[in-house]
Amino acid sequence: MPPDTAVNDPSARHDGWRTLRRFLPYLWPRDKPALRWRICVATVLILLAKATTLVLPFFYKRAVDAMSIKGSAAFVVAFAFILAYALGRFAGVAFDNLRNIVFERVGQEATRALAEDVFARLHQLSMRFHLARRTGEVTKVIERGTKSIDTMLYFLLFNIAPTAIELIAVAVIFYTHFGWGLVAATAVAVVTYGLVTRWITEWRSHLRERMNRLDNQAMARAVDSLLNYETVKYFGAEPREEARYGQATRAYADAAVQSENSLGLLNIAQALIVNLLMAGAMGYTVWGWSRGQLTVGDLVFVNTYLTQLFRPLDMLGMVYRTIRQGLIDMASMFKLMDTEVEVKDRPGAPALVIRRPMLAFDDVVFGYEPDRTILHGLSFEVPAGSQVAVVGPSGAGKSTIARLIFRFYDPWRGRILIDGQDIREVTQASLRAAIGIVPQDSVLFNDTIGYNIAYGRDGATMADVEAAARGAALMPLIERLPKRFDTEVGERGLKLSGGEKQRVAIARTLVKNPPILLLDEATSALDTRTEQDILATLHRVSTGRTSLSIAHRLSTVADADRIFVLNEGKLGESGTHAELLRLDGLYAEMWTRQAAEREELSEAAE
Repeated sequence: MPPDTAVNDPSARHDGWRTLRRFLPYLWPRDKPALRWRICVATVLILLAKATTLVLPFFYKRAVDAMSIKGSAAFVVAFAFILAYALGRFAGVAFDNLRNIVFERVGQEATRALAEDVFARLHQLSMRFHLARRTGEVTKVIERGTKSIDTMLYFLLFNIAPTAIELIAVAVIFYTHFGWGLVAATAVAVVTYGLVTRWITEWRSHLRERMNRLDNQAMARAVDSLLNYETVKYFGAEPREEARYGQATRAYADAAVQSENSLGLLNIAQALIVNLLMAGAMGYTVWGWSRGQLTVGDLVFVNTYLTQLFRPLDMLGMVYRTIRQGLIDMASMFKLMDTEVEVKDRPGAPALVIRRPMLAFDDVVFGYEPDRTILHGLSFEVPAGSQVAVVGPSGAGKSTIARLIFRFYDPWRGRILIDGQDIREVTQASLRAAIGIVPQDSVLFNDTIGYNIAYGRDGATMADVEAAARGAALMPLIERLPKRFDTEVGERGLKLSGGEKQRVAIARTLVKNPPILLLDEATSALDTRTEQDILATLHRVSTGRTSLSIAHRLSTVADADRIFVLNEGKLGESGTHAELLRLDGLYAEMWTRQAAEREELSEAAE
């Protein structure tokens, strides 16, 4: 059965602790002691900053109490405590910012390492996954997952942990100075605050997940439409595309409004709890002052501690939402990383060793879906150094052959052999290094012509690029361009014509210099004149290599050493062009039909 290709299931619940445990190795890398030292230093700075913050209300209280006494000595004491208070506030800010400076490298390295692992995993996933995925949705999952890391780390390490320390310390201080009453009231308020925040935030999370799902949908529709720009233009479908995108963005906007409105409700509930506690605690202090049990400084003392305590608690809703959403985003990214790799190297698999580049299919059975078989026991052989073609009507399984040779899929039954070695028993990297391909649609990177040619082999020199360009008859174009090899080709190579893109693809394959060459409908998308030019180039570069041409136009492969004719996933006929015409079977029928079509086109052109 095909593996699950979903990249994000917003309705799925995440296991927060499991997600955090999985992320910890990125935060505490065993092979980078310098980063672990940074975490230790940041922890010390957190404790210093919190200790400074806890001392400040004492300074404030003593200064206020000293001011209630007349005399120069009282002035000196009050001034000293005010100065200590100011220095303490500065020290707290300094410790916090030094902590951020020290920890920033840790957060960025963790984000970078995870993003690189996800990117590498995407390239390991099977062709089936990439045919089913939506590019915009995948990029959104990665973007949100990596962006959430730095924010989550900040709140977990620099907000939640210090606030917990401060809660314990304030409870001890309140008990020492005021007894259990104020401690109990503060505890009830904090617990109530936390429960209300969690309840409302859980509700908001459902709204947020729906908003993300609609955001993904809007992005996927936008990317899909822009990637098919030419098709939209061909059919005058701009209004349709705008309507589809507008529908998605309106749905997202409605969900975003509901999410933001729920935030207002949460803020009101939090403010009510905080201010009730503040009023009760300060009222209790005033009552104690009226009875001579507490001083004016105690009022400032309590007010300062509660203000300091609830400053981070005021952010608890946002912190909880951010951490929870971060866990959801990270869980989605880890789910992407957990997507099953359909085609894997066998443990300890050797590299492919080619002495004679012979290719063979041995009773291969395959289909993309369990209930639809494409190839039915296909067997054929491409001798070393020969030029062989595979032809057949649409749907016969021609392009499937190319995907199986590159091992994008594994056959259900049978073997594919290169120089007598089953390609499932060797590494995929060595297999693909031995095969070059010129596809029907040569998609180029949005970079220079030189970069796209050099992409054929890592480490290719400029001399290699120029030699390949000459071999692909690309130099006349290069010499006409002001920037020569530094000319940008545009996204997917759209600045070049079809023939020019094919020549770049041929040059890229020449740089690779593989012993086996696969031509997958390499000229079917070109006009007749360009096709003949490209065919001449392909014949020249195929010399001395084992080449397999997969073709629809029979005229492009008529001079092949041998032609295999596929019919409904089976080998129907085989032989040279002349032999197949004498058979007067499927090949002859296809040849006659295509010849008539060429004649009609020629007459129409006249």
